[in-house]
Amino acid sequence: MDVPLLSTRPTPGQRALAERLAGGEEALGAGLARLPASLYTDEGRFTVEQERLFGRLPLLLAPSALLPSPRQATAHDAYGLPLIVSRDGNGRAHVLANVCRHRGTRLIEQDGVVPAARIVCPYHAWTYTPDGSLAALPRPDCFPGLDKKDHALRRFPVRESGGLLWYARSADADFSAVDALAPDMDAFGLSSLHLYRRRTHDVAANWKLIVDAFLESYHVQRLHAATIAPFFADGITAADRIGPHQRAAVGRTDYLAKVNRDDWRQLRKAVTYTYHFFPNAILIVSPDYVNLLTCYPQDVGRTLVEDVMLIPAPPQSEEEERHWQKSWDLLDGGTFAAEDFRAAALCHQGLASGLIGDVTLGTLEHGLADFHAMIEAALEG
Repeated sequence: MDVPLLSTRPTPGQRALAERLAGGEEALGAGLARLPASLYTDEGRFTVEQERLFGRLPLLLAPSALLPSPRQATAHDAYGLPLIVSRDGNGRAHVLANVCRHRGTRLIEQDGVVPAARIVCPYHAWTYTPDGSLAALPRPDCFPGLDKKDHALRRFPVRESGGLLWYARSADADFSAVDALAPDMDAFGLSSLHLYRRRTHDVAANWKLIVDAFLESYHVQRLHAATIAPFFADGITAADRIGPHQRAAVGRTDYLAKVNRDDWRQLRKAVTYTYHFFPNAILIVSPDYVNLLTCYPQDVGRTLVEDVMLIPAPPQSEEEERHWQKSWDLLDGGTFAAEDFRAAALCHQGLASGLIGDVTLGTLEHGLADFHAMIEAALEG
């Protein structure tokens, strides 16, 4: 099934990674590296990460496809704040506090996307527009001197770019690295895709253990032997960076040698691109669909991981439905839940025991060392 493309060609960076794959490149680090086990298990470390990473950096909220139409909204609590993600009548995205300015009542109670031409408080019916402005309140005579302009919902910085929605707690967050991702996302047609499935996994592991699994290819032939391993050559991978975000590619080198690497449709069938959106989200681009995984740390040993699958268009037949359901089951239930997330939970159990003081990384796992070095730099800076 063809994927709608906003570009008929890969970006120069995407093509460059494919060239390196075709040459049989193994992205190897220079020797062994070690990381302290406490990076994953220390409560104080977790608190600092929440303050200095998740409290300051732009964070992925959702694909644009979560809110496909104007005047829609959804509650979003996974980052530890009660938020509303909404679209106004012009389709512009907003991120608001899900807290009424009157008495602090939660405004949107239910899960899922709801109509939001107006957002009405269930307690006293104060009414807000999708951009957070206070539109009306009952018995305004009971609030002498109240200026509605001063009682809008708290707004957070938001950026919609390349089919993705981002927000930040900090008013001075720098979104330039988010904007730099847009050409690659547009090449995948991300903003035109349809949200097929969405599921949240509760994983008993530190959030970084889950991200780690998508930054190295060493485990693919072993952990994924029963699912996706047959599709890929062992260790043949290439990676680079777009600002703090990692762009990686794996593929079948024998097939790559036969395709026109300027033909985006051929290349999409030969290469799986994976993006790590620093610090906590992963985008995996399969030939005809996309999975977006966002890790929401809940405590040092517990992470909610939302998996969203995006497809070209809503299924139009039973055959199409079976095709997409099979793909969803393969990755969400098989590869991710039963393999990647299970492995992360087992790792956390072992590290939390205190029986080893550090973890050892081989040359095919240098992406992990780079990730943790970037975390250190972000915590210091």
